[in-house]
Amino acid sequence: MIQVLKFGGTSVGNAANINKVIAITQQKMATKTVVLVVSALGGTTDKLIEAGRTAAAGNEDYKNMVAAIEDRHLTAVQGLLPSAEQADVLNMVKTRCREIESICSGIFLLGELTPRALDKLMSFGEVLSSQIISAALTARGIENVYADSQQLIQTNSNFGNAQVNFETTDKNIAAFVKNNPSKLYVAPGFIAATKDGVTTTLGRGGSDYTAAIFAAALNVSALEIWTDVSGMMTADPRIVSNARIIPNVSYQVAMELSHFGAKVIYPPTIQPVKAKSIPTWIKNTFVPDDYGTLIEEKSGSTDIVNGISSIGKIALLLLEGSGMVGIPGFSARLFSALASQKINVILITQSSSEHSICVAIDEANLNAAKEAVDSEFSVEIALQKIEPLASETNLAIVALVGDNMEHHPGISGRMFGALGKNGINIRAIAQGSSEKNISAVISSADVKKAVNVLHEEFFENISKQVNLFIAGVGNVGSRLMQQLQNQKEFVREQLGLQIRIAGISSSRKMLLNEEGISLENWKESLNIGEEMNLGNFIAFIKKKNLRNSIFVDMTANEQVASVYKELLQKSISVVACNKIAASSAYENYRQLKNLAREYQSSFLFETNVGAGLPVIGTLNDLIRSGDKILKIQAVLSGTLNFVFNHYDGTKTFSSVVKQAQEEGYTEPDPRLDLSGTDVMRKILILAREAGLKMEMSDITNNGFLPASCMNGNVDDFYKEMEKHEAHFKKLYADAASQNCKLKFVAQLAGGKASVGLQQINAEHNLYHLYGKDNAVLFYTERYPEQPLVIKGAGAGADVTASGVFADIMRAAKV
Repeated sequence: MIQVLKFGGTSVGNAANINKVIAITQQKMATKTVVLVVSALGGTTDKLIEAGRTAAAGNEDYKNMVAAIEDRHLTAVQGLLPSAEQADVLNMVKTRCREIESICSGIFLLGELTPRALDKLMSFGEVLSSQIISAALTARGIENVYADSQQLIQTNSNFGNAQVNFETTDKNIAAFVKNNPSKLYVAPGFIAATKDGVTTTLGRGGSDYTAAIFAAALNVSALEIWTDVSGMMTADPRIVSNARIIPNVSYQVAMELSHFGAKVIYPPTIQPVKAKSIPTWIKNTFVPDDYGTLIEEKSGSTDIVNGISSIGKIALLLLEGSGMVGIPGFSARLFSALASQKINVILITQSSSEHSICVAIDEANLNAAKEAVDSEFSVEIALQKIEPLASETNLAIVALVGDNMEHHPGISGRMFGALGKNGINIRAIAQGSSEKNISAVISSADVKKAVNVLHEEFFENISKQVNLFIAGVGNVGSRLMQQLQNQKEFVREQLGLQIRIAGISSSRKMLLNEEGISLENWKESLNIGEEMNLGNFIAFIKKKNLRNSIFVDMTANEQVASVYKELLQKSISVVACNKIAASSAYENYRQLKNLAREYQSSFLFETNVGAGLPVIGTLNDLIRSGDKILKIQAVLSGTLNFVFNHYDGTKTFSSVVKQAQEEGYTEPDPRLDLSGTDVMRKILILAREAGLKMEMSDITNNGFLPASCMNGNVDDFYKEMEKHEAHFKKLYADAASQNCKLKFVAQLAGGKASVGLQQINAEHNLYHLYGKDNAVLFYTERYPEQPLVIKGAGAGADVTASGVFADIMRAAKV
């Protein structure tokens, strides 16, 4: 039995790695004959290309590049062979490098690097590595036969990506092995030759293909592709940190994944082994005991989706026009025009109206494609039957691939739903008739986000990553950070959410880190952060384009509230403790609600009314369930309730307000509370959530503060209150004489809203409110006489932070 082993550039990158290759090869030889196919030393092909291009540009630096290539290979020889056995191999390296320099010299003189010359130049990488490894094996007493791929694999003259003549190649390989019996054959990958002996290459990554060609020609028991990862993965690990190995996969899915950007295996590799049903393994040279990935006819996997892949640098071509409808041949002419320029079509989609056809190609071929297609359809364009070819660049393709997607409903819905919720626009869609691949063309800027979103949707049932950007980490914001830290494990284990703080800001500083900010020492890190700039903060959020992003506004700042629109338009959810947006002009409020709906994001502001009390949520539930609001009565200011519960004339009214401010119950400017403005905002928000179109100017405010108290700054405010102490004592005394308590009440009834100080008797639901409590009474068609009552602490940093926390959880679970 014969087995083919192929080792990539990283696996043969230096002497230490080559020793690992030799050890693995020896182990395999214990039971089977081995064909060992090797790539060039990692990075050598790129260096050879660079040297050729440098020479073609008339730059003599190519000489230094060739010298560096020579030094690297000489070092490898010295690290692999005993000194006494190095001479012949060192001479071979020097001779080959003189050939490289000679070719580069010719390129330098001509000022041109032809595809033929480039193939010859690139071939030296595999020639050098394979001969060095063959010599190293011999030096260890491991007999081997050198199988020159250029003598065995015959191709056409399509330099750079030559097509194999399998009939001749199979005969050559079979005859060579028969005529040169050995337990081990060493062959260079990537390279071949025409029937006239002119060197060609099989495309970048072609060493995999070489191994598959040998495997199919010899009908071997297995092909093993040894690389630097432990198999094919569910996604590119450079993009998705939680990507995992796919243990078993079918030939067809492996082809789909490799075609759509999975770099572990070269796409054409699958075809020869599939034709002979040869099991193919992807293994890790550096962790040889890992299982890897087994590719065979039927994978046996029960997973619906096996992997997610992507291709970048895509251009979309659109051919459209009314003259195409019902006329046969347009598609054939389009593809013929592209084929004439050797342009590969990656994806095709056509509208059912036949009015347009869309294809995706490599962006590098865009100009040639446009010229060829416009030329082909020049007559129709002149007659205005079709439009000149339109194009779009900076695109990428993401593909969902799986053996069991066939006849499994809902996969495309989940895919497009997950992308849509994260604001990822899809430009074109294609699905193969086998139903094993769904592909979508998206913006290149969205690739990382899209692949992560899809990986979470189909592979990460345990947790979903949520990225938070928190503006305002003062009193309430700091409590929120503490709660997030305390509940981190609970949220991950019980709710399946992995919370990551990607940005925080105060009024002076901001800290941004897409990899996450530690909740242990965020204060210290923020103190040494950069100067706060709201524009830069928002630009970072948009540029990084992280999945499941939520902006949390813990400020009372109008400028911060003004950015909600552009965030929602990017499908970034907004959780606002800040009341400004929801109580701004009705058209702005309505627009924000509509944007959230349009872009499948959330705009939540539960804490705008009642801090942590479920006031807005309950109101929404009542309306969604078909109930109708008749009247709302409420004490909505924890500050005012605290003040009037503590004021009895023994202490000045001013001192009680000061106490409320010091204990964190007031807005930064307490006049917003005592003037009734804050309560007006709250009843306005409830009115709007109840379905009314209302502005602040529509609300009647029966204030209790003397007008002079509103002049000047906050210090002046306190001084004026001292002057009017008699006024406040009278208010208290009048209520006490009627056995009533003073409550600042908001009311909504008959489509009108008002706020003002009222005397509440002991039988009223609002009488027994203590400390900073709030209460909201919902009178509805279902609760006409005995209202639905929500009552509890309506102010305080902890309860407010908990309300914001709850909104974050709601937004994250959408």
